[in-house]
This record gives sequence, structure tokens and C-alpha cells, in this order.
Amino acid sequence: MSKQRIHRVLLDKTKESGPLWLEEYRRIGGYEALTKVLTQMKPPDVIAEIQKAELRGRGGAGYPTWKKWEMVAKSYTTTRYLCANAGEHEPGTFKDRHLIQRNPHLLIEGALIAAYAIGAHEAYLYVNGSFHEEMEIVKKAMAEAKIEGYWGENILGTGVNINLKFSPGSGSYVAGEETGMLEVIEGREAKPRQKPPYYPSYMGLYKKPTVVNNTETLANVPLIIRNGADWYRGIGTEKSFGTMLFSLSGDVNRPGVYELPFGTPLRTLIEKYGDGVKNGRSVKAVLPGGPSNGFVTEQNLDVSLNFDSLKAIGSGIGSGGVIVYSDRACMVRTLLEFEQFFARESCGQCPPCQLGTQNLATILQRFEEGKGVLDDITYIAQLCGIVKGRGYCYLVTGAAVLLESSLKHFRHEYEAHIRGKGCPYPASTGVSHADHLS
Repeated sequence: MSKQRIHRVLLDKTKESGPLWLEEYRRIGGYEALTKVLTQMKPPDVIAEIQKAELRGRGGAGYPTWKKWEMVAKSYTTTRYLCANAGEHEPGTFKDRHLIQRNPHLLIEGALIAAYAIGAHEAYLYVNGSFHEEMEIVKKAMAEAKIEGYWGENILGTGVNINLKFSPGSGSYVAGEETGMLEVIEGREAKPRQKPPYYPSYMGLYKKPTVVNNTETLANVPLIIRNGADWYRGIGTEKSFGTMLFSLSGDVNRPGVYELPFGTPLRTLIEKYGDGVKNGRSVKAVLPGGPSNGFVTEQNLDVSLNFDSLKAIGSGIGSGGVIVYSDRACMVRTLLEFEQFFARESCGQCPPCQLGTQNLATILQRFEEGKGVLDDITYIAQLCGIVKGRGYCYLVTGAAVLLESSLKHFRHEYEAHIRGKGCPYPASTGVSHADHLS
């Protein structure tokens, strides 16, 4: 089957600034999918359609969406929950925020369909508490949808009851992790839970089966239901279907959020959509999936942006936070900034994470100050191997994976810091790792 050359699906017909409010959203087919599932489809039919579409999560792991839904739908209790996660706080990732700014009702409709499919009567919309404008947008869109009967009791006269609740999130990094988010919703600190036993599908919100889906994941659901799984499978690659929102930042001339079909070359995103590297420089490295994945170097810039191709070269698509570094960027300083971020954002409940990230940041600081020695390279490589997989969440593992990737590709820069007793790059060449861009 030939793939359609579609670049915009989630952001199709949205405005350059400001959200689509209810009447505008309905003019482009909004809430048709919800009406369809409530009047024409049983919950298993909805799950089957999402399975046929092979929708995968956009929050980082790429897990098949239908599998999460089916596990909860078949759970031991009728008390179930749906949580939409817009708690993004990872450096270089701001696509969920952008989606809310443009099309909040798409998220709401997707959450309601998902709740119906799993038999949940309560759904939470969780938004990063530092996103003040976006929180107000979501609350206004929820109010509009409530007035028109799209959620609450007896939705559209069908007898289905789904209550939507808004939950402001913590601004911490780990609050975006699914179990850390559940802790915040329940009124506690954002401290991820140990898995097992606290897999959300079995023991989630209030210890009941819970589906946690990323904002972008849920936004795909109404479009799949409205247009069909075959339509969705006609976009992207043979194993990665649909489009993805890429947050592009770093040393590019035109940072922003770009929706592209899976299979688009990384080089195309940087050169065509990002208008190339600043000051006519060349690319040294790219993080295509945020700082919890490995680097892609210049020789692999033609890699296809999809789950499998990036994994095959030692990286990952993550949540689509693409950060570009020019040939003038210092990769030791880059790693120092990230490891300081990870150390600062560790919740402290797992000693390997708290102490490991602090030690990595301390040693990298020595390199930047000209005090590093060759044994330090050996030590940090060994430390990465020790701490990986030792935390309740992925934070310390991501910190280790990123550092190992930098040693693989840029060990010569660490050695140059040792020989020159300091950073050989001008201080002005660092990339600002903004959490988001408007």
C-alpha cells in the first residue's frame, strides 16, 4: 500500500495562533467520533479499531495503545480511570503544550473516547502546573464541552456517564512519569512508584486499574475513529503509522513544533523545516528524542524518523524532542548541563539515582574546569553501568544512557579537556536547553 503524503493531521485546520474553540472545532468534524462511538460502537469495537490502526504511545516508550486499553478494560473491577498526561518537563520537549494551545478539544474528545473504551467513568486531564495559559485553555474547553453535553451524566442522551476532572501538575521532571503523575493527582509529592507492583494498568490511580496516555496519543484517537484505521495506516512507514509532533530546538534557525509523517528523514526536519543550522555551521550531533536517548551524529542524519530506525542506530524517538548541536558546540558542557538537570530533578527516593546523578555532574564539572583526568572517563563509564535500571523511574537510566552515548561519539572531546586543562570551545557556543518554546 502506498503511503499518503500527509504532513498535518493533528494540527490540520488549526490557526497560527490561538486555539480552536468549540464551534470552530465542530465545523471541522469535532465530536463526530465521540458521537459515533457512543451511538454505533461497543467498547471492544473501539479498542479493536485502535489495535487495527496500531497507534503507539507518543510519551516516550511507544507502547501499543490498544494493549493498555485492553488490560484495563478486562480488569477485575469496574472502577477504572483514564489519565491524560500533559506534564512534559523534559528539556527540548514542548509539543504537548503546543497541541493544547492549538486544539484542546481534540485532547478532550480523545480522552472521552478512551474512557468509554475501557469502561472508566472518570477521566483526568493533567497539565503541567507551570503552563498557566494552557491550563486556562483546557479548563475553558472543558466548560464548553460540558455545556453541550459531551461529558457528564447521560452524554448525548446515550446513558453513558463520564466525568472529566482537571488536575494541575507539579513542575518537576518526575511528575511527568506516569506513576509520579498519579501521586500528584492523589495529593502527594511527585515520587514515582516501584514497578512491580504499581503498574498503572493493575494498580494505578487510587490503586485501581488506570490507563495513562500522553496528550498526543489521545489526540490521534478521534481522527482514527472518524476516518478509519486504514486511513491512518496509509500515513507513515510500514511499522510506524501516522504522524508525530517534533519539538525542534537548539542550533537551528527556525525552532518550533513540526508535525511530520513517520519516515521523514531527520535531515529534512533540520534543513527544510528548521531552515538549517545557525550561522551556516554544520551539524555535530542531534538528540532526536530528548536527553534520555543517544546522540545521532552527522553521518546518520538521513535516518528515518520512526521507532525502529532510530533504535537500530542506538538512539530513540522518545517524545520527539529534537535538539540540534552545531560543530561549535561543546559536548562535555552539554552533558554537564543535562547531568546537572537530572541531579536537580531526582526526587531522592532511590539512592542510586540521587547519588549517581550527583556524582556524574560533579565529575563533568571537573572536566569543564580543567581538573579532569583519564581515570575520570573510566570511572563515569563504570558508574553508568552500575546505576542503569536502579531507580523506580527511568531518570537515572536516561542520564546514564545519554552519557554513555557521549563517550561513544565524543570521547575525544573529554580527552581534549584533559590535555588543554579546560574547555577548548568558546563560552558562547552552548545550546540553551529550554523546557519549551511558545
